[in-house]
Amino acid sequence: MIIKAIALAAASVAVGAQADTLKKIKDTGSVTMGVRESSGALSYTLGDGKYVGFHVEVCTKVLADIQKQLGLAKLETKYQPVTSQNRIPLVQNGTVDIECGSTTNNATRQKDVSFAVTTFVEEVRIAVKGSSGITSIAQLKDKSVATTTGTTSVQLLRKHERANGIDFKEVFGKDHADSFLLLESGRADAFVMDGQILAGNIAKAKNPADFKIVGEVLSVEPIAIMIRKDDPAFKKAVDDSIIAQIKSGDLAKTYDRWFVQPIPPSNTKVGLPASDATKAAWASPNDKPVEDYMKK
Repeated sequence: MIIKAIALAAASVAVGAQADTLKKIKDTGSVTMGVRESSGALSYTLGDGKYVGFHVEVCTKVLADIQKQLGLAKLETKYQPVTSQNRIPLVQNGTVDIECGSTTNNATRQKDVSFAVTTFVEEVRIAVKGSSGITSIAQLKDKSVATTTGTTSVQLLRKHERANGIDFKEVFGKDHADSFLLLESGRADAFVMDGQILAGNIAKAKNPADFKIVGEVLSVEPIAIMIRKDDPAFKKAVDDSIIAQIKSGDLAKTYDRWFVQPIPPSNTKVGLPASDATKAAWASPNDKPVEDYMKK
């Protein structure tokens, strides 16, 4: 029993130390950024360990501000690819210090992790081939609908009032690129996901003109940078940097660079100017979950 108590105490100390991310960064001179392989223009890979996108750039600027705050001459940034399934556990267990992908801030996730102030407000939509003739939820009856494992998009579709009595088959991709490939190859009739992820994958498709984003808006969701729970000092440092980027106009310029201007590797445009909901989130920085948006 004594050994067990000592082990539990040691584990408790380890968790407490782990939650002090600023100390961890200062002591090691390094930080691990969680990134996505194919989360549209928010976070994606160019190959060879290079990751880019709106949230990757925002996080890079956040970490530069934290480097100054800590008085570090050098800060090494390590990149850890995450998926929809493992992103929360990897933040919780300390593998990832700051997750810069495409994570929706919701009440359930707030029990396990914290979120910085919202940087992007998403609309969940449906992508189809233009030749399919599908323009609404009702037309998904008896169709195959792709989504990415570990996301909530199909659940949102099923809960939508216009989905009553609509029976469809779910097919799952391991990541967003895989889900889009299901649509592109004809193994799925539709792909339900965040609009910018759909737009980003369409922009990178072999024939972008073959695809359309259609149908009713299934959900409006705040997307934010994710960090460990119960680490107020680190959250404040991250929030302060993002709010400074908002006030200076830099965040809007960063957004324009990734969602309006041509982006690598093919120099195509996502073509998604900042929505009124995103601009409202910037005007009044907050970390409200999606449930607060649904009350409106």
